[in-house]
Amino acid sequence: MINVNDFKTGLTVEVDGDIFTVLDFQHVKPGKGAAFVRSKLKNLRNGNTVERTFRAGETIGRAQIENRGVSYLYASSDEHTFMDNQTYDQFSLNSKQLEWELNFLKENMNVNIISYNGEILGINLPTSVELKVVETEPGIKGNTATGATKNAKLETGLNVQVPLFINQDDVLLIDTRDGKYMSRA
Repeated sequence: MINVNDFKTGLTVEVDGDIFTVLDFQHVKPGKGAAFVRSKLKNLRNGNTVERTFRAGETIGRAQIENRGVSYLYASSDEHTFMDNQTYDQFSLNSKQLEWELNFLKENMNVNIISYNGEILGINLPTSVELKVVETEPGIKGNTATGATKNAKLETGLNVQVPLFINQDDVLLIDTRDGKYMSRA
């Protein structure tokens, strides 16, 4: 059990039989009435985000999430196959479970699988990945007074806004948390 006063971003908890990760929280002490904790939680089973308020001092279950290293092997139709790096066991996840992550996954990429009591909940990506630009317009000289950007399509199909000096076939560092351009690799 964990006290809601001890919430931290990224903490995994069990509430009403579902597994959540804490995205954001705020301790509120109103002038009148009891203190409470307002939180934003992401359901790890279906990906939905909910806002939930707890009374200060309330205790809830802590979920013990297991992280294992796996390699992304290939995609076939709606299934994406991974291999456990220790046991070499292969398993598949469907595209619905990996909606956001598919923007960054490349074959033979190492990621962490998240599981709870043997149930696979999803994957954890590294905070940044290197992706190649497959399509972008050439930058127009003289259009750089205000840090202008242009659209670029990456090898995974993700579209990002990049500075004008980025060209086709450049390899970029992309933040997997928000899908934004960080720098050239």
